[in-house]
Amino acid sequence: MEKIRRASHAGSWYTNNPQKLEEELDGWLTECGLTKSSDVRGVIAPHAGYSYSGRAAAFAFANIDPTNITRIFLLGPSHHHYTHKCLLSKATIYKTPIGDLPIDLEVIEELKATGKFDMMDLDIDEAEHSMEMHLPYLVKVFRGYTVKVVPIMVGAVSAENEAMYGRLLAKYIDDPTNFFSVSSDFCHWGSRFNYLHYDKKHGAIHKSIEALDKMGMEIIETGDADEFKKYLIKTDNTICGRHPIRVFLHMSKNCSTKIKIKFLRYEQSSQCKSMRDSSVSYASAVAKVDH
Repeated sequence: MEKIRRASHAGSWYTNNPQKLEEELDGWLTECGLTKSSDVRGVIAPHAGYSYSGRAAAFAFANIDPTNITRIFLLGPSHHHYTHKCLLSKATIYKTPIGDLPIDLEVIEELKATGKFDMMDLDIDEAEHSMEMHLPYLVKVFRGYTVKVVPIMVGAVSAENEAMYGRLLAKYIDDPTNFFSVSSDFCHWGSRFNYLHYDKKHGAIHKSIEALDKMGMEIIETGDADEFKKYLIKTDNTICGRHPIRVFLHMSKNCSTKIKIKFLRYEQSSQCKSMRDSSVSYASAVAKVDH
């Protein structure tokens, strides 16, 4: 039986006008002037409203060569539903205003059979935006190719379980027909986020935020999940996709393919100059096969 996950954030977080959405995505993808590479096996990309992070996200998605890929694993954090596990979708189709993506039910069953995943109800799935914001880009990039998705909502998973999920999913990286889309925004700064870390030696507040984020990005590029964990404990940086990122780092450590992560773009929603300001940071990276 068909179970449809509606594009619940279309019309608010991004336009639900198909023509306008196509034009926006086209514009951003062209603008970043990047070349597609078959070595790209995954991306880390933001998930805010497109008016904030759409342009930054293009720097991840523009690198994808869709030719040999048939399956996309989508890893996103949970913003509204508390769970300490990873959850799988009950949907059979993910809709977007510009086309739909079928769910890979076979892999969902395979993962379910491990006993390590819970299933999420459709309302929890539709309330979450972290994976949905990647979907229009994926529809766009994979248009004309047959591709299925495996959405995994990553809860507030313990360090031990991040490693366990990483080991469990690592084998999928070794299959070059699989692709990984990891969803995360970076620093959420300001009193509304209860986060006001400011190191004056960097100058203005936005410069301090940038230094903090870039330190985290450099650690992610080393591929060391434990160092990233230490960084998060030390700085408390409000990176909302910390768990999906760390699961992915554990995956790339445990697979046989050598994976190298590289950040290509960094932006902030606004430049904080006083303690009354607030901003969210967006960073886009590619995960490539390291020859």
